[in-house]
Amino acid sequence: QVQLVESGGGLVQSGESLRLSCAASGVSVDVYAIGWFRQAPGKERELVATITSGVSTNYADSVKGRFTISRDNAKNTVYLQMNSLKPEDTAVYYCNAERYRQVFDKTYTYWGQGTQVTVSS
Repeated sequence: QVQLVESGGGLVQSGESLRLSCAASGVSVDVYAIGWFRQAPGKERELVATITSGVSTNYADSVKGRFTISRDNAKNTVYLQMNSLKPEDTAVYYCNAERYRQVFDKTYTYWGQGTQVTVSS
């Protein structure tokens, strides 16, 4: 059974930092592409950052230079270090794992339950 468990969210003031964790079980974070998404009230879910099974990373323009995604294979965990937080970063943050299996011609996608990040001004 696949589980992605996010943690590390909370209430912080503008300019402060948080580190989110996505602990995976049932999948290996060094095989799957792992993404952090966020969804603010009344808005669509948006991609924040991704890390591939290699070392490639990608960030939304709104978080470039402030957020860093990283992976600890030994702990099977992916992190999102968020610095210089802004009120507009307030959202529920979700972890996503995705892998395309060519042999089955199928994409496997899993989501965590989300963790709330609230940034006050």
